[in-house]
Amino acid sequence: MTRVKRFRKLLQSKEIIVSPGVYDGYSARLVEQMGFKTACSTGAGLANSRLAVPDTGVMGLTDNLDAVRMMARAIDIPLMADADTGYGNPVTVFHTTRYFEEAGVVGINIEDQVSPKRCGHMEGKSLIDMREMARKIEAACDARRDDDFVILARTDAISVEGIDNAIKRAKLYEAAGADMIFADAIKSEEQIKQLVNAVSLPVSVNIGFGIRSRPTTPLIPIKRLHELGVKRVTIPRILPAAAILSMRKALEALMDSTSSDVVPDRTDLLTDIDDIWNLMGESNVAAQELKYLDLDSIKI
Repeated sequence: MTRVKRFRKLLQSKEIIVSPGVYDGYSARLVEQMGFKTACSTGAGLANSRLAVPDTGVMGLTDNLDAVRMMARAIDIPLMADADTGYGNPVTVFHTTRYFEEAGVVGINIEDQVSPKRCGHMEGKSLIDMREMARKIEAACDARRDDDFVILARTDAISVEGIDNAIKRAKLYEAAGADMIFADAIKSEEQIKQLVNAVSLPVSVNIGFGIRSRPTTPLIPIKRLHELGVKRVTIPRILPAAAILSMRKALEALMDSTSSDVVPDRTDLLTDIDDIWNLMGESNVAAQELKYLDLDSIKI
């Protein structure tokens, strides 16, 4: 079964889909190794880690595509991609959808912000006309070669126009052919329930672990989100936030060791090199070397 079909099967199941956000080979492989059934690319994580810029629309289409292509080929579980605004008008979205489908992901998010966009949890967002966004959704659906490829319509309307207009947009995007609805920066259980009740599509919610100082979406337990009718929850910040904290602690230990006799190879801070090799599939490469580099076994 293809990954696209596996993801569709998950959408049709009774369980909630939990998709940690990934941004490089380490994070993608770890999510798969830990037993999660899906992952999603984090646009903010990619912009931050690859370009060292905020998620304010600086990262372009090719940067995004290159990143998700490499992550998709590195794992077997379904990976959905954040395609930002689709990088242009509805005609551009048609080609953007084709590019992402060819990259090996199982679906894309497209959002209704103006370009350049910004992280959904930032202030100062602006939206395009909902009719233009509906056309973007229509173009994306027409562009996909596999009908199971998922088109997720994201609206950022809650913090700009309020929940009523967000629901109005969601209904229009559903009519345009979207497979899933995602209202970013949703503010309460009540708003989640309103959205779930308003549309017949699966609803995705984004939980911002790692932004405790200013969460726009409350940190609702995943079990409770399931009870509210949410089908998919993404956690885009948990891995980059954990990585930054761990790297900072390791570098602090290294800095402290420069003026002492202590070696900064601490098991409480650093994973073993064998763990890294295992994560990267070193044993598979070793087996390939034995098979393909043995020229003496070939009879001429």
